[in-house]
Amino acid sequence: MNAAVNGGQAPLIEVRASPLHGLGVFAARRIPRGTRVIEYLGERVSHEEADRRYHHKDAGDSHTLLFVVDSHTVIDAGVDGNEARFLNHSCAPNCESLIENQRVYIDAIRTIEPGEELTYDYQIQREVDDPPDIDAIFACRCGVERCRGSMLWPPPSAPSRQGQRSRRR
Repeated sequence: MNAAVNGGQAPLIEVRASPLHGLGVFAARRIPRGTRVIEYLGERVSHEEADRRYHHKDAGDSHTLLFVVDSHTVIDAGVDGNEARFLNHSCAPNCESLIENQRVYIDAIRTIEPGEELTYDYQIQREVDDPPDIDAIFACRCGVERCRGSMLWPPPSAPSRQGQRSRRR
């Protein structure tokens, strides 16, 4: 995001090393609650194409640049992506992702101060065929007091009682 795109103002965000993971996105200036920070950009592909592109990935590699838009479309920010691909996960995020008209936006859900890292809850959906160590693969590093320990959604369930089974998508 540059000043020309941002109405001549100083940039809203900057990408730099993150204490959470790799690179992160940080507020370059105060971002008021409700601000549309950035659109998540990249090549739009089918789920099948996304699977084909990343089938070679090590099962233990949790790094992903894919954002599921709907049952037909995935955004691959590894191709023509922007700074949004560097937003890290947190269980207590200051941003949220919103899908509007097949486009993905990152909006501030509270005021973010300069220098603060922008995060959103990835809520990566659990799958029936997930390996047993899936929570370790997608372990959360946010460090907040109420961290659920995983970037996956729904959170790991407690052992079932009296024959009840947990529901998974």
